[in-house]
Amino acid sequence: MTREVGILVYQHFQLLDMSGPADAFHMANRASGREIYSVNLISREGGLVSSAVGISVSTEAYSPRRYDTFLVVGGGVPSTSFEQCDELIDVARIGATNARRTASVCTGAFVLAAAGLLDGRCATTHWKHAAQLQQSYPNVRVDSDRIFIKDGDVWTSAGISAGLDLALAMIEEDVGADIARAAARMLVVYHRRPGGQSQFSALLDMEPGSDRIRNVLTYIRENLTEPLSIDRLADVACLSPRQFGRAFLSETGETPAKAVERVRAEVARDRVENGSEPLEVIARNVGFVDPERMRRAFLRIFGHPPQSMRRMNAYDITANIPQKWRTPAQPAMTDA
Repeated sequence: MTREVGILVYQHFQLLDMSGPADAFHMANRASGREIYSVNLISREGGLVSSAVGISVSTEAYSPRRYDTFLVVGGGVPSTSFEQCDELIDVARIGATNARRTASVCTGAFVLAAAGLLDGRCATTHWKHAAQLQQSYPNVRVDSDRIFIKDGDVWTSAGISAGLDLALAMIEEDVGADIARAAARMLVVYHRRPGGQSQFSALLDMEPGSDRIRNVLTYIRENLTEPLSIDRLADVACLSPRQFGRAFLSETGETPAKAVERVRAEVARDRVENGSEPLEVIARNVGFVDPERMRRAFLRIFGHPPQSMRRMNAYDITANIPQKWRTPAQPAMTDA
């Protein structure tokens, strides 16, 4: 049985939000040797729809029909919300009602939220827009620290490339890990990141609104091996601990303790993947008390322990090196 996938696009949509999942479903067909999925690009009125980069795609006009998967891509986020686009919201609401499962990529979550499809559910979106999603739709439980989330029959994913991880997870659920893994190989990506994995450098890339909190983030990065208690960080911000905790959470979406752990883990990750230092040394040099605490932090933030991430990085480097060019330090890698 072929599973019908409807991907809803609109003017100035993000091209990779659409092409990533579409290619994943297509590669699943190639890997299996049969048509598991039929991908349909749809829009409210049909015809050519221009993406944010100016490339237009041909779409069919939406008409109520039964889709196995109904997916809304991301695009620009208006200063208010997608509620101004009543016709688009209606299409999303009707499409979701007639689908076995509904999904969004990146800011497509705003469309689902405006249609009331995320009320009472846990959802994610691009880290940059997570606070706006939560503020605009307080009935949604927004988790800005996830690659993708499945809550019942509704899936949401983080920004841009995370749509590929979401689609591979769907493929694995539908037809098994072997086909999903084969599709990932054809796409030349690591077999999908787990949904619980963090959106990586969100904290390091964010720009808080006040100099106080920016100075605290700089202080954290420059003093990783020091005791970074909330009292100490509040002193740096020239605020009381209570005021500081509220301000930090409001501007970054993270508690100070979680932010310290995140920065330490991200610095450690680079050393784990790109160096050969013992994990005990790395843990000590980035401020973790011991390797076990670093391991638990990696599991929470990246979805993998340090040892696995070092092996995965070695696989990425050596997997495609011809055998005749390998050195003893570059053994052929095999799937676990």
